[in-house]
Amino acid sequence: MNCELLATCSALGYLEGEIYHKEVDCLESVKDLIRYLRHEDDTRDVRQQLGAGQIVQNDLLPIIIQHRQDKPLFDACIRLMVNLTQPAMLCFGKVPDDPVFRHHFLEVTSHLQAYKEAFASERVFGILSEILYNLLQLDWEQRQEEDTLLIERILLLVRNVLHVPADPCEEKKVDDDASVHDRLLWAIHMSGFDDLVKFLASAQSEQQWSMHVLEIISLMFRDQTPEALVSAGHARSAEEKQRDSQELEALREKEHAAKRSRTFQRGTRHSRFGGSFVVQGLKSIGDKDVIYHRKVNNFKNYTHDTGKAVRRVPKRNRQAQECKDKRRSALNVRLFLREFCVDFLENCYNRLMYLVKESLIREQTQQHDETYYLWALSFFMAFNRGNGFRADLVSETMSIRAFHFIERNITNYYEMILTDRKEATSWSRRMHLALKAYQELLLTVNEMDNSKDESIRQSSSVIKSNIFYLMEYREIFLTLLRKYDETSQPQSYLKDLVESTHLFLRMLEHFCKGRKNLMVQKKKVKRKRSRGERKSLAPDTSPEALEETWRIVEEELKASGFQLSEALTESIVPFDATSETPLEEQRTEAMVRVQDALLARLGPEALGLLRAAREVWPEGDVFGSADVEPEEELELLQQILKANLPRASPPEPVIEDEDDGVELEEEELESVQVSESEFNFLDFIKRFATPSIVRPYLLLLNSYSRNTPHTNHCIARMLHRLAVNLKMDALLYQLSVFNLFNKILSDPAAAAYKELVTFAKYVLNRFFAVAAKNNKAYIELLFWKNVGAAREMTEGYTKDGEGKKPTWTEEEEEELRKLFEEHRHSGVPDIVETLLPLLSNSNRTRRQVVTQLVHMGLVDNAKELKKQKVGTRIVLWTEEQEQELEMLFEEYKDSDDVLGNILKKLTAKRSRARVVDKMLSMGLVSERRELKKKRSRSAQGKRSGKGMTEEEFLEGLTQGFPDNPVDRDDEEVEDESDESEEDEEEEEEEEQEREKSQNRGRRNQSLHSPVERRADVGSMVYALQQEGLSGPMLWLQNCLNRTAEDREDDGVSQAVPLVPLTEANEEAMENKNFRKLLRKLGIRPPANEQETFWRIPAKINASQLRSAAAALSPREEEPKGDEEQDSSRSPTVESQEEQQQQQQQQQQEEEEVSSEQRTHALRALLLARKRKQHTSEQTAPVSDITPVEDTDNTTERSQEKTSTKRSRSRVLDDDEDNEEDSTPAVKMDPSGDTDSDREDISAPVKRRRKMVLIDEEEDED
Repeated sequence: MNCELLATCSALGYLEGEIYHKEVDCLESVKDLIRYLRHEDDTRDVRQQLGAGQIVQNDLLPIIIQHRQDKPLFDACIRLMVNLTQPAMLCFGKVPDDPVFRHHFLEVTSHLQAYKEAFASERVFGILSEILYNLLQLDWEQRQEEDTLLIERILLLVRNVLHVPADPCEEKKVDDDASVHDRLLWAIHMSGFDDLVKFLASAQSEQQWSMHVLEIISLMFRDQTPEALVSAGHARSAEEKQRDSQELEALREKEHAAKRSRTFQRGTRHSRFGGSFVVQGLKSIGDKDVIYHRKVNNFKNYTHDTGKAVRRVPKRNRQAQECKDKRRSALNVRLFLREFCVDFLENCYNRLMYLVKESLIREQTQQHDETYYLWALSFFMAFNRGNGFRADLVSETMSIRAFHFIERNITNYYEMILTDRKEATSWSRRMHLALKAYQELLLTVNEMDNSKDESIRQSSSVIKSNIFYLMEYREIFLTLLRKYDETSQPQSYLKDLVESTHLFLRMLEHFCKGRKNLMVQKKKVKRKRSRGERKSLAPDTSPEALEETWRIVEEELKASGFQLSEALTESIVPFDATSETPLEEQRTEAMVRVQDALLARLGPEALGLLRAAREVWPEGDVFGSADVEPEEELELLQQILKANLPRASPPEPVIEDEDDGVELEEEELESVQVSESEFNFLDFIKRFATPSIVRPYLLLLNSYSRNTPHTNHCIARMLHRLAVNLKMDALLYQLSVFNLFNKILSDPAAAAYKELVTFAKYVLNRFFAVAAKNNKAYIELLFWKNVGAAREMTEGYTKDGEGKKPTWTEEEEEELRKLFEEHRHSGVPDIVETLLPLLSNSNRTRRQVVTQLVHMGLVDNAKELKKQKVGTRIVLWTEEQEQELEMLFEEYKDSDDVLGNILKKLTAKRSRARVVDKMLSMGLVSERRELKKKRSRSAQGKRSGKGMTEEEFLEGLTQGFPDNPVDRDDEEVEDESDESEEDEEEEEEEEQEREKSQNRGRRNQSLHSPVERRADVGSMVYALQQEGLSGPMLWLQNCLNRTAEDREDDGVSQAVPLVPLTEANEEAMENKNFRKLLRKLGIRPPANEQETFWRIPAKINASQLRSAAAALSPREEEPKGDEEQDSSRSPTVESQEEQQQQQQQQQQEEEEVSSEQRTHALRALLLARKRKQHTSEQTAPVSDITPVEDTDNTTERSQEKTSTKRSRSRVLDDDEDNEEDSTPAVKMDPSGDTDSDREDISAPVKRRRKMVLIDEEEDED
């Protein structure tokens, strides 16, 4: 030992018997040792010398036991022991490859093992437990920073001691015998430290130690298995006894078979001479037969490899080593750990796993700490399954989030195995932990299916429907099996993977059996290729092409009158002042640019470039004189177009390295398209029928004698699915597989593997049946086969070129050409469908015909013959089609599915969106939701206009959206799926009109007083006041005003939540009428489960907020009855004149309605009148309540209704005014969609105009 270290250790004190006498400088000496450790070298010499001096056993542990009242000394000793007991892997970073450093590594590990044995004392852990208990008794206000550090150091010390690996050379103990780790656990139990660990895991005030606690628990159960702990203290079950008896019977049969083979090997008569024999037909190294010098009865085991040196396998090709086997601890330790697991599950598991998961998600932990979480999940959920399953004890980790977390970690580990090849073994171990956790989740879900509680079974069904729906969870096992690597992943990993796949497929199969059709998510990756540089096509410079180009350019220039726009003139620059190219060369380049513009048929650009170049280079009149006439410019441009100008040769491409490529490679751009498709279990199993997935199963089957019966069953079941269910037994026609089957069939204990023997016989019988027909079957045994090769082997081989391209005879080509020429100009919508039944060969498919037409040059591209979607090209409605639609509506208006029946009966097939739009424009319905399928209530009253309240009428007037946003989204999705390019153009026009209407609405709103209220808002305010909600109304008004002030000051709009802080406000937010008022004012409810409060949308500006706040002002009384409403709606003459003046101003600002829109509106008006007259004779008159928004318009129409023509024009004009008035009103009080913002509320202008027109006409009649 170093003299300084020796002197420092001597200054600590000395042990005399059981009493330790500390020196005066003991505390300073401990601090000096900490300082020495801080400056040790890479060989960890200080640590090794202190370990060799046994300073922990002889000095530090006696000090903390006998001098624990000396707090500074106790803290320093704990700090020093935390440093001395840290794992050797942390000291060296990894297991060193250098022999010298490997020796130092093993030396440090041996010292750690000696420390662990010294810590296995009840006195040591009794002191640690007592100190930790006293510290935890302190409240957080009384706890100092030193106390917190001491708690953490004690937990780290216990973790380090538990982490020390066992010494296999020293601990050669059998099962049920106490090892050093068992004695350490027993000391922890007897000192009560395990109770403190459970307290730290469950206490809310100690959640900062959650990760330390999980590490300690995982190290405590390091050598244990859940099954061993569950069965501790219990008598063996009948199943266990049967399993053990089967194992013993298999061993007994193997022993008897070995005895029989030895008996047969011995000859009947002893021979003192071995003898020599010639083996006929077996050649030796030369041309002669082999001479065999042993007994004849041993010839069965003869091989040419006898006596040869064993070939050394390269390190990179060696199989991954298994982790050390689990051993069974002493019974008292297992009983204590079992009780710990029960208490931990009941009181700590859910809370601790939640805290650890949050820390992992927020990245507040150290690297690879998620492995502790994965281990705890798999261990304790397995223990819960075996110990009387209770779903509530593991509810925290039994969710879709847990599946997603584990699936994401598995994917990450797999990527790291590929990228970090040096640490591939470590990453594969972490991947194994994640796989076991995933397997345990599936086992728990399967256990929930067998529960007697209906709610638990329902929860498991929900979880299964989610994991079977998402593509990532379905295909994870396919990926892991396909990418299995035996050099980095041990066989235990493959065993768990095969068993997990078996369980998943069994659950998926049972789930599909109970359902007729199962829809699942499907992701399709589209790869778009974009060239780095597209080669520009050289323009055609033939005389005919130049004449055609000049004719087009000349017409364009004459049509424009040789006038150029200012933007074009300013954007043209004929030369570059910063370029190093001389001006003379730039003048030539400018001439070439003019010619290029002419060749591209860009006349104005060429003329502008010519005039700009004339100003730069006026000398010589190269680009024409200053006072040139337009005709002369035209002639000059024609000369430039036909001139042969000198062009600079393009620069040669720079040859880059081979890695970059000589030519620009095509870049692949991936876009994932998510869709839904119907799931077929048999199609899913077909994806396992590949050699890359079959090989891992056969690799695990090689160790069938060491596998458990369940593992062998999982292998046999998967191979049975492929060979029997899919008829793909040819995938197993491989020589190594047959050699394995021969080994199984000749095994003396074959009776213990009945399932494998039966399957092997089935495959062999099938092969010999194929070999009788196919004389190449024995050659095929040498190769692994894919699906195509397997099918060819069993069904027959195809000749070269057969089945690739169908051949067309000359007669068939001539027939196709004649038919195509006959029907080319016939105007049929799909010429290919017309030609198919006319061809003499009726087996031709559409694709074959299209390909042949392109090959023969009859069409340029296959896209010209693309099959058109039915109904997408029909745009206009004839008068007969409108009458048919009206008749179908009258026929099916009382059915449960109005729209569905109409779509079935329409002769001219159209998309759902077009039919709905047409029914709205014709006035057959006033809202989209009237066309939805009826469930529990009938919408007949609303459709006919009977029984509608004023509020519902106003809702329809302001384009009321359906109350259910999900239904509306579904309807929009259906509409979008059926629309074509014309629909997109109409949507762009509607979007432009919508923006115009919004702008007019904003302009119109600024003309009105901000305190102006709508009658429906006022009535709701009055009703809420009568209910005693004046306080919440005032709070809402203040919130709106404050938000308006903030948006005026900041100039930035964000969604502002309405947070009720008082009990009265909370009750108001639960009130149905109050929520209705919030929707009227444009305040949206929580959009998803992540939002809790209602929010003021960001798209409502400050003026609108102030208007909404003003509408909430308290009212003294609310008019009642029809008379009071009429009186309230009848303004004074002055107010009428002011409003008429405002309307005239608005009409002057607006653009005139196009003649097409007037025609559509008048047609809708006439149809609505006919329907009104037809229904008025059969039904009672509807309510004559007139909405507030339409009062002025209706009054004005009644005064000015002098003639039919004038009346119609007035209706149209008032309709536009009503549209403007409704826009800001809708922004202030959306009445429908709960998730609507300002853009969502503003409906298409065309549709809303037609609805308003029909409603006004009904009121007028």
